[in-house]
Amino acid sequence: MSEEFLKTDCCIAGGGPAGIMAGYLLARAGVDVVVLEKHADFFRDFRGDTIHPSTLRVVDELGLLDEFLKVPHNEIRELSARFGDTALKLADFRHVPGRCKFMMLMPQWDFLNFMAEHGRALPTFHLMMNAEATDLIRGNGRIVGVTAQTPQGPLNINADLVIAADGRSSKLRELAGLEVLDIGAPIDVLWMRISRKTSDPPQTFGNIAPGGFLVTIDRGDYYQCAFVIHKGGYDEVRARGLEQLRAQLVRLAPFLEDRVGELQSWDQIKILSVTVDRLKRWFAPGFLCIGDSAHAMSPVGGIGINLAIQDAVAAANALSDPLRRGPVGPELLESVQRRRELPTKLTQKLQVAVQDRVLAPVLEGRLGAKPPLIVRIVGAVPLLRRIPAYVIGIGFRPEHVRSSNREAKP
Repeated sequence: MSEEFLKTDCCIAGGGPAGIMAGYLLARAGVDVVVLEKHADFFRDFRGDTIHPSTLRVVDELGLLDEFLKVPHNEIRELSARFGDTALKLADFRHVPGRCKFMMLMPQWDFLNFMAEHGRALPTFHLMMNAEATDLIRGNGRIVGVTAQTPQGPLNINADLVIAADGRSSKLRELAGLEVLDIGAPIDVLWMRISRKTSDPPQTFGNIAPGGFLVTIDRGDYYQCAFVIHKGGYDEVRARGLEQLRAQLVRLAPFLEDRVGELQSWDQIKILSVTVDRLKRWFAPGFLCIGDSAHAMSPVGGIGINLAIQDAVAAANALSDPLRRGPVGPELLESVQRRRELPTKLTQKLQVAVQDRVLAPVLEGRLGAKPPLIVRIVGAVPLLRRIPAYVIGIGFRPEHVRSSNREAKP
């Protein structure tokens, strides 16, 4: 894999959830796949840690669920939110389809390592770490490969199909000349760690008060905290100082009062610039975008990972058999977009509604400690909690594994 030239059926740029899952599914179907991951490992904090019931159902369909459930994780069967002093249950996952009637919290690196380990057991799965796709190779009116930078130098990889799964700032989609529709987001998120105690209140979806919104994600011995701020408001927050930020966190989650002092430096706080966008066209001849490369999602609901994995399953379902025979035509790539575009649009529409009608008014102080009427109704009627649980946990048009398994014993 350190040669200057490689030939493969499919080259996938990006070793995130979409790229690793697509690579595993295609290799399982007998397609020769090279997955490029620009980092030396998957260990990066403040990435999405939610694994939704629909993803767990995919893992189950692959025959890997029992083993996967042995990886350390937390299980959430209900989501609640606290508005001031009022706590409301908003989602109940105990009725969603599939074996796993819960949302799993697991560090994303554990999920990626698990799938990569099983991928490496397949003869046609090749994961290259420290390898970043930097350019596209063109020929005969189509994209025919990528140039990657590796520790050994530049590497040209010729491929019948290139899949861009290199994230919301995808370099490959820009090089392919695909047009991006910017939908907009009024928020950014500050990520930080604060220690957790066993005596703390149960996990909540969010802690909300006029002027602030804080999500505390249980990571066992600490919380991964997401503090929502105005778009572009980081410099303003920083100018007010750490003491003011700590006071805001305590106002939103009083049980953290004895621990916010752990935040001693702005180096402990990372900013996520929230982007909501999607490509008008997800493909070009010989080239396809999936996951965040095709549609950057808001962090609302933690749904982005789920959408990315569903894209990977849909792409493998449509492309695995044809790819074994050679290059695929644009009509097949277009079919993947047709399959996944509507659920993407519907999900983004819901996320934007939450951003504009809940988060932005909260940050501006226009929405008080009293929950909106629809939230109060859902909180008061247990049957209605199944609706947000289905939307968050399963989503619109969930995918099932239909690609072949060449590794299955006859």
